[in-house]
Amino acid sequence: MKLYSRRYFPLLAFLLLLVASCGYHNPNIYTGPDRVIYLANWKNRTSQLGLDATFYQSLVKWYQKSGSISLTKKKEDAHLILAGEIVSISLPSRSYGADQSATEVRVSLRVRYVLKDLTTDKILVEEPGETWTETYYTGGSTSETQANQRKAIAIIVDDISERIYQKSLMKLNQQ
Repeated sequence: MKLYSRRYFPLLAFLLLLVASCGYHNPNIYTGPDRVIYLANWKNRTSQLGLDATFYQSLVKWYQKSGSISLTKKKEDAHLILAGEIVSISLPSRSYGADQSATEVRVSLRVRYVLKDLTTDKILVEEPGETWTETYYTGGSTSETQANQRKAIAIIVDDISERIYQKSLMKLNQQ
């Protein structure tokens, strides 16, 4: 009986490997040819200073995860261009305490962006308006409330950047 099981072990191992490799691939990995993206500075139409720089840094962080995609500061060296605009930010209060002061605030950030292939002049990803929200609690002090607001905005920016990164990889993988 031992001889029988040893003889079929390589076949069994091959079949298990074949079944285990079901064709799944990670959509967050770009496996195509090397591509260079010119990341344009986003327009900031809000009163939130530095929000455009925060977006730029977050997008750079996400695109650095790909070994086949690099970013450039020169448009003429790029295959693609990613441009965007921070349209608006609002901070409506959601709930109030006994003294009628806000205890919970929802940050609402609206953006639009486009990823364009410069070699074919084709738009790969276009989002004419997307709104993202995050709730934060006001603290006992102004500095605590401001820190909570900065954290909420950072979460939104990272989530949007991740989404843009994923959408662009999906489109590039389809090409």
